[in-house]
Formats: sequence, structure tokens, C-alpha cells
Amino acid sequence: MAQDITAAETAALLHRDAIVIDGLVIANWRRSVFENMVRGGLTAANCTCAVWEGFSETMANIARWKRWFVEHDDLILQVRTAEDIHRAKAAGKVGIILGWQNTYAIETSLDNLRLFHDLGVRVMQLTYNTQNLVGSGCWETEDRGLSDYGRDVIDLLNELGIVIDLSHVGEKTGYEAIEHSNRPVAFTHVVPRGILDLPRNKSDDLLTFGASKGAFIGASTYPLFLPSGLETTVDDCVRAFDKIIDLVGPDNVGIGTDFTEGHGPAFFDWLRSDKGDGRPLTRGRISGVPPNPIGMDGPAEYGNLTAAMLRAGWPEDRVRAVMGGNWLRFLEAGWAPG
Repeated sequence: MAQDITAAETAALLHRDAIVIDGLVIANWRRSVFENMVRGGLTAANCTCAVWEGFSETMANIARWKRWFVEHDDLILQVRTAEDIHRAKAAGKVGIILGWQNTYAIETSLDNLRLFHDLGVRVMQLTYNTQNLVGSGCWETEDRGLSDYGRDVIDLLNELGIVIDLSHVGEKTGYEAIEHSNRPVAFTHVVPRGILDLPRNKSDDLLTFGASKGAFIGASTYPLFLPSGLETTVDDCVRAFDKIIDLVGPDNVGIGTDFTEGHGPAFFDWLRSDKGDGRPLTRGRISGVPPNPIGMDGPAEYGNLTAAMLRAGWPEDRVRAVMGGNWLRFLEAGWAPG
């Protein structure tokens, strides 16, 4: 008689077989991070290569990635298409989706979008926390919505097949971007305000409106966005996922951890300051180096999230969908030529 397998073994087998896609990782990139991603069974991730950087700095960041793809080709490969995600899974590597958290790097030239698309950038967030030439961010005092230039940016992103990310935009800018885009947008790493009322979290109404237009929701596991704060556990994250699914349905929900492995306080001061060196944006709200959820301490432990989903009674098909299957379907459509 075959020996019964334990719950932990069941979870490990499912995790090993599943496609696992993370909607946002912004680590201090190095070989040890790539090793942890492989160890955690990650298939692909949207990896930030621009936040406050301008054109030249972003080009330098991408040049470094191009070198890493050669130096660490036993661990990572660049993702340009959904087929590359399947290649990464088959090879036991991590597919790196180059993504931005701001359109600041194109500066004043729409032509730069074509250049960065050719270099493999496949996800672009319109604004990061404050105002830029495209629109307003979630920490801007007055959300003025999309500029006309921002509408032109969206039109070209749609044409090129670059996914539009609204995770850090302001409310008005978010609504206008969803209405203007002829493709579904993504919130790659968010928590609804119905779970915790925080300016960085997105209103339930904005998320449900986006979902009605096909938007994808990457559920963040960032503890400071969740009600339990520093005490957040991996099981708390799954309970938050359940609430997001109740809000927008199960088909367009995935994970977007916002993992920040390897960064120190100076990096977070840079992130949380306007344009990187201006006024502090989150003083009295979010500070210091963010923790990871208890039981899911960084990219080496994605398998613990799969186990928590099964522990919560999720059926296997939902676990596979939220861990990566839904993201894969959305990206395949979103990257198709316009």
C-alpha cells in the first residue's frame, strides 16, 4: 500500500509543479538573491530596474541586467514573452521581467518608450508616489489626474504591448488611466483600503472599477499595508487574498509581494522621498526597513505561501491560478502586439 503523504509534502509537490509568478520584486540584486528565488521555486517576477532614475541611470541599470543575464545564466533568463516564462519553468531558472515603477526615465520623449521596449522592458508604472509628467501619485497632495502627455504615453504603451501598472498612482489618475487605456491595466502589488485605510493602498471602488475593465490585481504581502502590521503572518496574507478575491473575483488575482531583500535604510529613505531626494513622503506612517511576513521571509520561502493557501482550504486549481496561472494568462494577452 502506498504510504500517505503529509500536508507539507503535498504542498511541496504542488508548489514544485506550479508556475509561480510574482508581480513585483525590488531586491538589492545579486547572485544570492537569484539563488533564493530559485530555491523558492519562483518561475518569473516583475523586477524593478527604475524608480526615480532618469534616462541615463536607467540605461545603466538595464546594462547591468544584461551583464547579469550572462554572468548568472545558470539561474536567470530575460523574459520578453509568455513563452519565455514557460522556458524558465522548463529550465529550472527564474524568468526576469524588466519593469519600472515610474515613467520618469523616458523624460520628455515618447520615442524612448520604443527604445526601452526593444531592450525588454515589459511593465511600466505610470507614476511613483508623486507628480511626474504623466500624472499624479498616491502621496501627492492634489491628484490632478492624467496629463495629455500621459494619455499619449498610455496610447504608445498599448501599441507596444507594455503592461501599465497603477500600484502607486493617485485615485483620479488611476480612474482616468483605466478609462483611457484600450488594454486592461495591472495593479502589480496592492492591498485594498477596505483591508487597511492607507493612502498607498487602493480604494475598493477603484479596484472593482478596474476589474470590471479586466484589470489584474497583484496582492501584496507587505506587512505594513496589512492590518496586523509587524505581526503579519503568511496565513494573514492568505486571509487578505480571500478578501481581494471576494472584491474582484478569482480570475484576475495573483501575488505581488513587493519583496525588498538585501536593501538597507538608505534605500528606503530614497524610495520614500519625493523624486528620491526631496521631502519625506511617509513620515509618521511607514519608516525603516520593512519586515517580511512571519513564515514567509523572502524569496526563498514562496513555498510557504502555497502551503498556507492549502491550509486555508483552497482547492488546488485556485492555488495554481493565484500563485501564477492567472498572471501568465494576463501577461500573454497584455504583451501581444497592439
